[in-house]
Amino acid sequence: MKTLLLISQVYVPDPASVGQHMADAAEAMAARGWRVRVFTANRGYDNPAERFPDREMLNGVDVCRLPLSSLGKKTILHRLAGQLSFCLQAMVRGLFMPGLDCIFVTTSPPMGSIVGWVVGLLRPKVKVKFWVMDINPDQAVALGKASPTSFPVRAFDWLNRRILARASDIIVLDRFMGKTMEDKKPASAPKMHLMPPWPMEGHLERIEHADNPFRKEHGLDGKFVIMYSGNHSVAHPLDTILDAALRMQDDDRVVFLFIGGGLGKQRVEEVIREHQPTNIRSLPYQPLDAIKYSLSAADVHLVSMGPEMVGIVHPCKFYGAMSLAKPILLLGPEECHVADVLQRYDCGWAVRHGDVDGAEKQLREMASLSVDELDKVGAQGRAAIEEGLSKAILCDKKMVDILAR
Repeated sequence: MKTLLLISQVYVPDPASVGQHMADAAEAMAARGWRVRVFTANRGYDNPAERFPDREMLNGVDVCRLPLSSLGKKTILHRLAGQLSFCLQAMVRGLFMPGLDCIFVTTSPPMGSIVGWVVGLLRPKVKVKFWVMDINPDQAVALGKASPTSFPVRAFDWLNRRILARASDIIVLDRFMGKTMEDKKPASAPKMHLMPPWPMEGHLERIEHADNPFRKEHGLDGKFVIMYSGNHSVAHPLDTILDAALRMQDDDRVVFLFIGGGLGKQRVEEVIREHQPTNIRSLPYQPLDAIKYSLSAADVHLVSMGPEMVGIVHPCKFYGAMSLAKPILLLGPEECHVADVLQRYDCGWAVRHGDVDGAEKQLREMASLSVDELDKVGAQGRAAIEEGLSKAILCDKKMVDILAR
């Protein structure tokens, strides 16, 4: 029996999407007959007060959670210390793990790929698979947190080239990220696989509004709900929609609901404290076993794509909305992966950052659509999932084939 080791700072039941996708891949490989072990943090990524079991078997996967590996997001120092502690522990354990055939690393944490490079370098018979979910140091540079000529940035890029040269397979999420990585990888690096993430279909089920206890609990019956659910990143600002929402308090049918956490959530909370709007609400992350109710409660799902982040990160929350046959509203540039999807499948609308007038107009037009009109748009997104973006196609077949070869 072959052995696969997954390195990911987050893993289920942590609600972060990276951990959920890694769990799907791990379980699919276990179902194929591999022995699968995961090294992950023993505390929540967004909430370090949340503690998980140090060791357990989850759906055929041996999950080993490491201490002092997630110290929260209070400061950059907290995040870096947790990442460094996690990577050092995972590296040492990976170097001495018996019978290892393949190591699978992603960009959570950003330094996680270093673990794959070092283990692969010192254990040359071990294959290394690299899943690029976001790209650093590019993200830090785009956010203005680091200079492109600084030593840490140049050192990180040097390490990126090392893992790209060592990996036997490289997976990127869209054509824009593929272009960024092509510019980084050495000539000797393998050809990249372009594969978007799949929706969390195991946790998803469309619940009609009339039967949805989440809508009843939060007073949403009879409301048109525009929902942003997931990590609120400062890389994907929401100001344009928040400003439009403040203008739309005259329409008591419309509710803007922001669910989740992250540093960008502070902006939502600030708007609520400062303006006390009647139509903007904020909720924390919902448990995985209840997410089908919260996501189904929306009429339209909002996804934001920061212009500077194109080719660096890939918003994946909209796949779940498409799976539930919910229309998408993109807040982002014309040239990005989400815009490609909307254009190809006609499953939503788009507005640009800074265009508050255009956003307000589009939001009011959406709110005036009939249920049948909304369902038609949402059904086109669901068809796209079934056509080629489902978990059965992307994870259980394509991903497993890449990891097993």
